[in-house]
Amino acid sequence: MKQKNLDGYGHEALPWSRALEQLERTNTAGGPATTFWLSTVGPDGSPYCTGVGALWVDGQVYFTSGPGTRKSRNLAHNPQCAISVSLPGLDLTIRGGAERVTDQPTLERLAERYAAQGWPARAEKGGLTAPFSAPAAGPPPWHLYVIVPVSATGTASAEPQGATRWTF
Repeated sequence: MKQKNLDGYGHEALPWSRALEQLERTNTAGGPATTFWLSTVGPDGSPYCTGVGALWVDGQVYFTSGPGTRKSRNLAHNPQCAISVSLPGLDLTIRGGAERVTDQPTLERLAERYAAQGWPARAEKGGLTAPFSAPAAGPPPWHLYVIVPVSATGTASAEPQGATRWTF
């Protein structure tokens, strides 16, 4: 992993471990839910950003999306995206390419993770189903996507201050 100190005030580069520890605590059973913000680009080049229920699992970000939603259509056109989250003391943006997940073992594992945090998801029909989802998600099954991080940028909002870009 490479890191670049982006801080213009003389602070040290932030260690990736600070971001990683926070990510691993997000949306865990019994812990507070954290909203992630997914940014995609439409076919006409217009930006799009929306909140998603994402999970950090094994060094990757997973999220769901209805097949007919703007984010799914944008990702079908251009899988490059960014996902951002405000963690305690650290604002983080992760960049990478989103890929649809269809293998049953991964769908089942992620359904269990979502269920453990309160959304009763099940792996069915090549996606995830549940009695409910986001109001604009459309009918199930919903696609499961994974973002394999290429880079991330963190800006501290608490001591120790700093800003850093990590390239994986």
